[in-house]
Amino acid sequence: MPPRGRSLHSSNQSMLVCVVLLLVTLCSQGGNGEETQGQGHVSVVIVGGTGDLAKKYLWQGFFQLYAHHVSSGNSFSFYGGGLSPAEKATPVLFEILKAVTCPKDVSQERCAILREQFLRLTEYKQLKTVEEYQDLSKQIEQQLQQEGLTEAGRLFYLSVPAFAYADIAEKINSTCRPKGGTWLRVVLEKPFGHDFRSAQVLASQLGSALKDEEMYRIDHYLGKQVVAKILPFREENKKFLDPIWNKHHIERVEIVLKETLDVKGRIPFYDQYGVIRDVLQNHLTEVMTLMTMRLPVNLSSSEEVLQNKLRIFSSLLPVGKNQAVIGQYQAYKAQVQQELNMTKDHISITPTFAAVLAHMDEAQYEGVPILLISGKMLDERVGYARVLFKNDIFCLQNQNSVHCKPKQIVFHFGHGSLQYPAILVSKNLFKPVFKDSQWKEVMEHKDLSVLGLPVSDYYVHTPTELKEAYSELISHIFAGRKDSFISTENLLASWGMWTPLLSSIASSFPRIYPGGADNGGLLDVNLKGKEISYNSEVVIINNNPLGGTSANGFQVMQGKFRSCEMVSAWAEELVEKLATDLQEAAEEAVREGGVFHLALSGGSSPLALFHRLALHHFSFPWRDTHVWMVDERCVPLTDPESNFHNLHDHLLQHVKIPYYNIHPMPVQLNQRLCVEEDGGTLQYEEEIKKLVNGSSFHFVLLGVGYDAHTASLFPGPKIDQHGESLVALTESPAKPHQRMSLTFSAINRARRVSLLVMGKSKHEMITQLSRVKDNPQKWPVTGVKPSDGRLVWYLDYDTLLG
Repeated sequence: MPPRGRSLHSSNQSMLVCVVLLLVTLCSQGGNGEETQGQGHVSVVIVGGTGDLAKKYLWQGFFQLYAHHVSSGNSFSFYGGGLSPAEKATPVLFEILKAVTCPKDVSQERCAILREQFLRLTEYKQLKTVEEYQDLSKQIEQQLQQEGLTEAGRLFYLSVPAFAYADIAEKINSTCRPKGGTWLRVVLEKPFGHDFRSAQVLASQLGSALKDEEMYRIDHYLGKQVVAKILPFREENKKFLDPIWNKHHIERVEIVLKETLDVKGRIPFYDQYGVIRDVLQNHLTEVMTLMTMRLPVNLSSSEEVLQNKLRIFSSLLPVGKNQAVIGQYQAYKAQVQQELNMTKDHISITPTFAAVLAHMDEAQYEGVPILLISGKMLDERVGYARVLFKNDIFCLQNQNSVHCKPKQIVFHFGHGSLQYPAILVSKNLFKPVFKDSQWKEVMEHKDLSVLGLPVSDYYVHTPTELKEAYSELISHIFAGRKDSFISTENLLASWGMWTPLLSSIASSFPRIYPGGADNGGLLDVNLKGKEISYNSEVVIINNNPLGGTSANGFQVMQGKFRSCEMVSAWAEELVEKLATDLQEAAEEAVREGGVFHLALSGGSSPLALFHRLALHHFSFPWRDTHVWMVDERCVPLTDPESNFHNLHDHLLQHVKIPYYNIHPMPVQLNQRLCVEEDGGTLQYEEEIKKLVNGSSFHFVLLGVGYDAHTASLFPGPKIDQHGESLVALTESPAKPHQRMSLTFSAINRARRVSLLVMGKSKHEMITQLSRVKDNPQKWPVTGVKPSDGRLVWYLDYDTLLG
């Protein structure tokens, strides 16, 4: 029979079941009569309760929770919510509930009683309108009052598409928020946005309805037993790992998820997201942070774990087009055409395979390649994280000696030749310590190998009892543990890492691969420095099957703009050309005088250049370079709005430049910001005069704003008042915020000035500039006229052609 309504709670039949359940529980505890402290009543609502995820994992997970906690003083109510009417969805929910199974440590007799009670405590509620959420809240409160229960908390699990999160969160907040000290926990399934901006918007929307501590963004990988054991394993084996967990001993880190299935049936979702958003940005990134983060002092401190994970993202070098290769299995095109009802000539460039190379700018891991790889239609289903160590022993004759075999630690998530989850440590490394009784050593090994070594060459440990990831995470939610979930800060930091890569490959065509064993070596990759490429040069599809001229078809062009030199290209080639020109200028200056003085402006335009310099120009003479600021906002240097803060995050922390060669503008003196009496401008001017020969910078990089301002020299009558001063305080007329800026006098003394302008939004301004005469009061950039140096405009095609 289907689950019944709440009237059953007060029926004699329900009371009888409760009494029997209590007796069975006492018997299972050995009849010691020990009482447990009551925790109160918990209402669980699965929104999307008849969906695929709920059917496969969620109801089973919540039944496990109920089975383990019903005897600990908690009482429960369960609701499956959805858009369908109750009469239609109730039988569906009942069929799902009949399939739940008991934990292994529960007897058959007790299991039957638990399942019966779970069914009676569960019902379906249509949850579509605000009024229906209000009715749910009233029903919860009436039950509490009628049965004299103390409420412990309310748990909402949103197993629905992400676009519905904000609306449901607002309904929960306005109608179902519990009173007093009762907790509210709302669980969210990925995807959490499509890129940094969408994740930021979603976080803001959710933040207006829910507190951060009330949100549990779930990544089921964090519930996998092996993944959850990474930090404890590192802590338990600290004495062995501390000497070798660094760049001197680690050859590379690999985090791999291979799948044999295609995405047939999921195309409407998958074609929007692709493999990087579906797997790398979340699952593999989370594993990477656990592998590389600083060990917390207290492993049980959720806050410390999350903060240490967050620090990883500030240490990662930028990831761009040259740090990734992408692929697409051959049948994907036809599946897209079929499921999205597209014509035969429709082509999707969504990747189904990706290999991404990451590096960290941190002393411990400097130069260590971190590979994140995942794909559909590969040769086997397996997931693992491997640390491969360097081997400095060369065996001249006995190549099979244990000393010459690979040294590695493998966190094996499951499947593959090994089938079960396990942690494997090469016997030529150390014998690992496992203080947790929930892990056991496997002593008998089958005749198989894992990542190049026979299983017998490893110390192998596996969980004593296999647990499902969702069940584990549901128990963590109930306990209020946040370390197994994604905080808002960590989410945005992760998207901050991945969004530039996604943007850079948005128009790239993936390599086509046949699928399965037929892939052969097509997807093998080659690591060269900080770049990754396919090992074979096979080209499967035309670079531009859509026809027409591709962006790569245009070469870098040189010409004139406002009677000065001009370089034009598509954005990527333009930045590459500017970076090359900058390095040539630096090398020439160092050859001539042993030092290179570079002044860099703020804004968004130079960021692509900073990334390019950090990732490609390893021979840049940073040790002989002094970096100066063209302009600075009057905010603390630690403020995200600070130009120096952006310069540091995107360039300076990633290159080997002496700290005493870095010259931020002194906008904050005497605990005050840009106060003229403090003399910050005079201090910076004196520093320039002292270190820069003739106060003539070798290279000044400028951008141009929509109002044609450059540096922080804005339109208006005050622009000519700076005279021969090199540094001045200025003010933006659009937003009356103070700035500190180099003046025309300082800029025009430079040997070379480059003006970088990119993006369609700047086309109108550049068109106007091409027609006007010099008028610095109205068009400040027209006042940039180096007296003895060169002025070069770098304009991308979007800016130039619109």
